[in-house]
Formats: sequence, C-alpha cells, structure tokens
Amino acid sequence: MNDLVLIVDDDPVQRRLLDGTLSKFGYKTLLAEGGQQALDHLCGDNAHRISCLVLDLVMPDMDGMEVLEAMATQKIRLPVIVQTAQGGVETAVKAMRAGASDFVVKPANPQRLKVSLQNALKLGALEGELKRINKSASGKLSLDEIISASPNMASVKQMASKAAGSNIPVLIEGESGVGKEMIARAIQGMSDRQSKSFVTVNCGALPENLVESILFGHEKGAFTGASDKHIGKFQEANNGTLFLDEVGELALDIQVKLLRAIQEGEIDPVGSRKPVKTNFRLISATNRNLIDEVKVGNFREDLYYRLNVLPLNVPPLRERREDIPALLRHFLARIATEEGRSHIKAIEPKAVEMLCNYDWPGNIRQLENAVFRAVILCDGDELSIGEFPQIAIQTGVDLQPTEFGGTQDLTQIIPNQIPSLDIGCNEIERNVLVSDPNVLLLLDEVGEVVSLESAEREIIRHAIEHYKGRMSEVARKLGIGRSTLYRKLREYGLSDVAEEASEMIG
Repeated sequence: MNDLVLIVDDDPVQRRLLDGTLSKFGYKTLLAEGGQQALDHLCGDNAHRISCLVLDLVMPDMDGMEVLEAMATQKIRLPVIVQTAQGGVETAVKAMRAGASDFVVKPANPQRLKVSLQNALKLGALEGELKRINKSASGKLSLDEIISASPNMASVKQMASKAAGSNIPVLIEGESGVGKEMIARAIQGMSDRQSKSFVTVNCGALPENLVESILFGHEKGAFTGASDKHIGKFQEANNGTLFLDEVGELALDIQVKLLRAIQEGEIDPVGSRKPVKTNFRLISATNRNLIDEVKVGNFREDLYYRLNVLPLNVPPLRERREDIPALLRHFLARIATEEGRSHIKAIEPKAVEMLCNYDWPGNIRQLENAVFRAVILCDGDELSIGEFPQIAIQTGVDLQPTEFGGTQDLTQIIPNQIPSLDIGCNEIERNVLVSDPNVLLLLDEVGEVVSLESAEREIIRHAIEHYKGRMSEVARKLGIGRSTLYRKLREYGLSDVAEEASEMIG
C-alpha cells in the first residue's frame, strides 16, 4: 500500500536493477519498456495509484523528453526523475524546463536515488497542498484536488460531479472527520456559483438563544442588545452556497424556518415586518443517521426529504485504506514546512504499513493530527514507527525502546485503566497504560482528569529535561517568555530540576 513508482527504461537490466533498488526502499513499482507504454499506464487503470516516475531520457520509440511533453499536454501532474547515461548541464536544464523534478546520471547511486525520490514526492505533495489551498480560497476547488485513490470514493466523486451541474440540494453523510466540507467546497467550485460566497455554519456550535439571529439575521432593536441590524448567514450566502454542517443538531423550531427558507426562497429576520428574498445553494452535512432521527421525532420528516434530494455517503477512512499513503505524504509535506522541519522528507515503509492497518476512528482529522504530533517528535529525517507509539500499541506492532529513545517497556497493556491518547479519536477503542516518559498522561491513578496546573507542571519538567536545562530553548519551544518560565518554576517548585539539568551540561 506504499507509493507506486513507474519505472520507464528500454534496457531490461536497468529496469530490473531499479525495480530491486526501489523495492528495497519500500516502494511498489510498475515497469514500462518505453515511452508509449508509460503513457498507457498513466492513462490506464493504474493511473490514480502512480505517485512518481523514474524516466529514462534516451529510448528508441518515444524518448523521455517526448513523454514529458505528452504529460504536459494531457495535464498529467506527477513528479518525474529523469535519468540518462549522457549527463550534462544542458540536458539537465532541458529536462527540468520540460517538467522534471530531478535529474540523475546512470548508473544512479541508490542513496542518491532514494533522496531524489523522497524530495520529488514531498515537493509534489507540497505543490498539491498549495494548489488546493489557493483553489479553496478562490472558490474554485474541484473534485480532482481531493486526495483519493479508492473505488469507494470514486463513486462519491462521480455523484458529486453530477450534483455540481445543478442547484439540487445535497446531503453529505459520513462520520466526523471524513472530509464532508471539502466535498461541499468542491461541488461549489465546479458549479456556476464558483467564486461566490461559500458560507459555513456549524449547527452544533450555535448558541441556543442566538440560533435564529445568526441564521436569519435581525433588525435593530429586535431584542435586548440588538443595537444594530445584523445580516444572517442565509443573506451572506446570497447568490452563493450555504453549507449547514451537522444539520441534525438544529432544534425543531429552527427546522420549521429552515424548511420555509428552502421552499419559498425567503427568510424572516427577527423583528422584520416583511420576509427577505434570498438565492442560495444549500448543501447540508451530518454524522447522524437522519432517518433514525426522524423516526424518534428529533428531525422533521418533511425537512429531511427537502435536504436529502441527492445523498452522498462519504466512507470512513478504514474503508478506503488506499488513500492513506497519499494523505500521509501530503500532510507531512505541509506540516513539516509550516513547522520549520523541512528536513523530514518521508515516512518509513514499516510505519506506512502500520498506519494503513489502523482503523482511524477519527478518520482524516485524526490522521492529520497523528502526523502533526509525529513531525514534532521526530529527531531524524524520516518518520518511523517510534513517532506513532499509541498507534503501534493499538495495532500490535512491537515498539523497541531504541525506536523511541526510551528505556521502558512501551507495550504493557492493562485493561480498564488509562484510555488511549490518540489525538482526534472520538471514542476509546482500547485502554492502555503507556509507560513511555515522553507521553503525557491525562488521567490520574483513579481515572480522573488531571488538573491544568498538574499537566503544565509536567510539560515544563519534561521540556527542561529534554533540552538539558537550556532555559532559553525551553522558553522558546513552550512559546512563553523567560520571565514567565522562571515564575512558573517557582510556583511549581521546579527550580531544583532546572538547576540539576543545567549542572549536567555545565
């Protein structure tokens, strides 16, 4: 389930050598004997799985430069590493201008090729993230920008593409963290409302006493504290798209007004004497089973059928594991760049395999948080199993002390004591006792949540020990001033710890 690299070379010996080398590094490979066969792969059934090309420049039927030109014409955007026995600055420049990511001379040094592949994949992922961010900001995000190689997601994207061609109401169903909002943005970005307002409302986070005002607006003096006229979300979305996230959380009285807005295309602001016409595209999302909510009387049946004209059910990540390697690569590229840790270039194949075998109850959001934490913990240039200790425990992977820099057993499992600490996980799947000193326990010995003061004290203690008493470094990493740090040392009785740590390096 690792990255698939397309090797294009007319020399069978070179193909076998590259195949063996890349397989040793943990990559899956696909072989092509020439340029035309490579293009067939890039346009065939395996196209969505290919992450990178290693392309020979000199081939008899269609050379590497022609392959690069064809890829550009057909808008096939993949990182390409070109190789040839005829090295030279002019050749390299020509290939790079044609779209290649890097250039190696035959016979390629294995480690040089490994680094080149890591850099190319990371660069491709980062460019994809930047493109996605820019398109999302401009309202032109498309379904092509959604990272997915899964057949389950292919059907969802096909339905979403059809929905984008009309103003039909769409209900996106799926567990929390599966990417419902991104699909909603892609539907708008491919519709005739692209570049118009995309207004998001988290219905579960609206204050109960202000729901009506926030959604429909209010007139000046409509109620105590209404000192000015307020335009509601429906009017903000005029001529654009209104995305109601967690729509199942709306109270029944608000559901009545929502139904009227959908049916009549008009709303009644609080305190207004006449309704206001508004033209909006409605996309709703929920992590609940709304038909079950209808049966128990928590959701209006007439509203349900108004929202559920075109349903899209987004599968959880555990049902589309093919997407995990690409998601890992894209999250790593973005987070490593944002956090100033660009030296981290890849994830070890064993770690990728482990992460692909995990069920991810928190879905893509949990996966992103896990990569974020791993990037912060990593001291090398690759993320290993050791940077994902909780995942390793829950998947049954042996975690050696040397992999995480600790000396204690990290795999001791004691049921019904301390819950798993996976960030972004919405439910406790397994209870474990993590004895690693780098893991902050959030529950005390009797199962109660520790106080903020206790947690802060342990974080400061750990930072002092980790940075060997270098207080400037400790303060910088914790994001506080040195004066604040020293005050907290006095408050928490940690002055002796700081002195001892400083003496160790003195």
